Amino acid sequence: MEPTAKNPDPHHIFIDEVQGHQRRWLKVIQFTNSSTKAAAIMLAAAIVALIIANSPAFEPFEEFWHTHVVVGVGGFIGEMSLAHIINDIFMAVFFLLVGLEIKYEMTVGELTNIRQAALPIIAAMGGVLAPIVIYSIFNAANPETSHGWGVPTATDIAFALGIMALLGNRVPNGVRVFLSTLAVADDIIAILVIAIFYGQSPSLMWLAVAAVVLVALVLLNRAHVYSLAPYLLIGCLLWFAVFMSGVHSTIAGVLLAFTIPTGSRVDLQKFMTWSGDRVREARDSFVESQPVVLQKDYMFTVSRLSSVAKQVVPPATRLEHMLYPWVYFAVLPLFALTNADVSFLGGDVLAMVSSPVFFGVFFGLLLGKPIGILLFSFLTVKFKIANLPDHVNWIHMLGAGILGGVGFTMAIFVANLAFPEAVLIADAKIGILSASLLAGVIGFVFLFMQAKAAERQGISYVSASLDDVVRQTAGEEAADVADDLVLACGDDDVVDDVREVLEAEGGVAEFVIHETARAEAEEAEDVTGTRP
Repeated sequence: MEPTAKNPDPHHIFIDEVQGHQRRWLKVIQFTNSSTKAAAIMLAAAIVALIIANSPAFEPFEEFWHTHVVVGVGGFIGEMSLAHIINDIFMAVFFLLVGLEIKYEMTVGELTNIRQAALPIIAAMGGVLAPIVIYSIFNAANPETSHGWGVPTATDIAFALGIMALLGNRVPNGVRVFLSTLAVADDIIAILVIAIFYGQSPSLMWLAVAAVVLVALVLLNRAHVYSLAPYLLIGCLLWFAVFMSGVHSTIAGVLLAFTIPTGSRVDLQKFMTWSGDRVREARDSFVESQPVVLQKDYMFTVSRLSSVAKQVVPPATRLEHMLYPWVYFAVLPLFALTNADVSFLGGDVLAMVSSPVFFGVFFGLLLGKPIGILLFSFLTVKFKIANLPDHVNWIHMLGAGILGGVGFTMAIFVANLAFPEAVLIADAKIGILSASLLAGVIGFVFLFMQAKAAERQGISYVSASLDDVVRQTAGEEAADVADDLVLACGDDDVVDDVREVLEAEGGVAEFVIHETARAEAEEAEDVTGTRP
C-alpha cells in the first residue's frame, strides 16, 4: 500500500509525533506532482501579466524585469537583465527537463517501440507541417514576417495534459499517452527548429569549445560516472559556450540531458541479496531498550544500506524528480509572468488582431494543429502503419488534436526568437494566447462530451501502476483513483486480477470498468497494458 495524504504511514514506520508532518509533506508532494495544478499556476501567472500590462503598473513592472544583474570574476564582467536570466538560464533548465523526458521515452518509454510510437510521431509531423502551411498563406509574401513560421508549430505539454487531467478516469490512458508522446516528438522538432533556424550567426570558435565540452560529458558517461555533480558543473560550461556561440543557449540543456546516465551504478541482482543481509544485520544489532544514538553498529549498518539504496536510482531519474516541481511551479510561471505581457493601452487593437502574424499564428494553432494531427493520424491508420490506442476512438483523437493547439510556453519562446520587433512579438503573443485559450476550451469540450457518453454507459477507464515515477503524461493523477474504484467493486477476484496484471505488465495498465446504475464497479473487463 502506497502512502497517501489521508494515510501518510500505512506501514506505521514513523513515530506518532510526526504523523502530522508526514501528512502535510505528502500534500506538498502531491501538489507539486500535479499537472493540473502546474497548468493552473502558469495560467494564473499569464493572467496576472496581462492585467499588469494593461494597468498603470506596467511601466515599473517592465523596468523591474529589465534590471541588470552584474557578475564579475577577475577581469571578466558579465551582465544580464532579469528577463534574460529567465529566458536564457532558467529556460535552459526547462529544456534540460524536456531533454530528460525525451531520453526516457527513447530508452524505455513510448519511443522505443517504433510501431507503437509511429502514430504519435507521424501525427506530430502533421501537427508541425499544417501550421507552417497556414502561417505561410498569410505571411509568405512578407519578408519581415515570413520567418515566424515556427511559432505555431509547438505544443505546450503542461497545459495540454493539465487540461486532460481534469477529465480524470473518463478518458482512456491511451489518449494521454498519445498526446504526451506527440508532445515529446513535437519538442524534438521544436528544439531542432530553434537550433537551426532561430539562432544568431554562430561563432565557429565557441561552437568548437561547446563540442569539446560535450565530448567531455560523453566521456564522463562512458567512464560510468554516476554522480550528478560533475555533469551539472561541466553542463554550466556547456551552457556558457553555447550562449557565446550564437546558438540559443537553451539547446545546452537538451545536450546535457542526453549525456546523463539512465542506468544504475549498482548491480541490482547483487543488491537484493546484499540489502537483505544488511536488514538482517541491522535487526540483530538493534537493542530496543537503548536510545538510537547509542547503537553505533545499528546506525552504521542502516547508513550503509541507505547510502547504497540511493545510488540504485539512475542519475537521470534523480535529476528529473528534482527538477520537475521547480520547473513547473517556478520556472514556467516566471516565464509566463515576464512574457505574456501584451499591452493594449495606447495601441491599435484592431491593427493587432488583423495583422498577418496574428492570423498566421492564431489559425496555425487553432486549425493547423488539429488538421495536421488528425489527417496524418488517419493516413497512418488507413495505411495500417499503426492502430489507434486501445479504447480510443476518433472523437478522442479530435479532442487530443485540438489540445495540440495549446502552444503557450514553447510558442511564446519561439516568437521571442523569431521576431526582432516588439510590435510583431506582441501580434504573435495575442495570436498564441487567444488560440491556446480557445484550443484548450474546445478540446476539453470534445473530450468531455465523449466522457459524458462513456458515463451514460457506466464506463470508467482506470489507470493503475506499480511505478513510483512522475511522468508528464499526467497518468499518475488518473492512477490515484485506481485503488478506490477497483476496491469499491467488493470483488476479491477482481482485485487479485488487477494486481496480477500490474505485476505482469510492470508499468501502467488500464482497466475498463462497467458500473451499475448505482455507479459501483462490478467487474473489470478488457484488461490491457498501455506501457511496457
